[in-house]
Amino acid sequence: MSARRTGKRIVTFAAAAIFTIAAAIAQQQPNQPNQPNQPAMPGQQSPTPGYPNNPEAENPGMNQPASQSFADEAFIQDTLKNSAAEARMSELAQTKSPSPDVKQFGQHMVSIHNQLENQLQPIAAQLGVKEDQKLTKKQKQQVGKLQALSGPAFDQAYIQEMAKDQKHDVKEFKSEAASSQTPAIQQAARMDAPVFQQHLQVLQQIAENHNVAIAQK
Repeated sequence: MSARRTGKRIVTFAAAAIFTIAAAIAQQQPNQPNQPNQPAMPGQQSPTPGYPNNPEAENPGMNQPASQSFADEAFIQDTLKNSAAEARMSELAQTKSPSPDVKQFGQHMVSIHNQLENQLQPIAAQLGVKEDQKLTKKQKQQVGKLQALSGPAFDQAYIQEMAKDQKHDVKEFKSEAASSQTPAIQQAARMDAPVFQQHLQVLQQIAENHNVAIAQK
């Protein structure tokens, strides 16, 4: 699939992500204090530059330094692993959390990460990266920890783990947007970094509603 077509699909992911999170906020229970502000809709975001009109846009690997290629492959692998882990934890939130807002956030995060993985499939194929990435030992421990919890203890752990992961995602996507020389990956990173930032803002408000402390860094 061409980088240009991939870019269009990335835009779809970003728009869908912000729409679903905004819907989650609007549907929260009215008796919850400190309702978070709705994230900006796609039309309010700064436009993202299109792909350059050159052969590298159609073939991201052409004339690409080996070191940069390895960095891009590592980014895709890391993103796929993180996406799978966050989706798994969010699946648990839908069944184990006693709180409607946490359940709803989990539901939307599963949908968002499924969309993200679909968007990354063409890029992964171009770089020769396996789409089915196994979770790391640390990620398995995260999931296992949540599986053993229930009630408010689950909510606290889920919010804290997801906040940590969302901050990692924002940092990594911003870094990749600035450093990647692969047009499709750079486009994805530029479009998706603000989406992850929106997720983090929503999660921070949920944490405040539940009196859950999350790390600032």
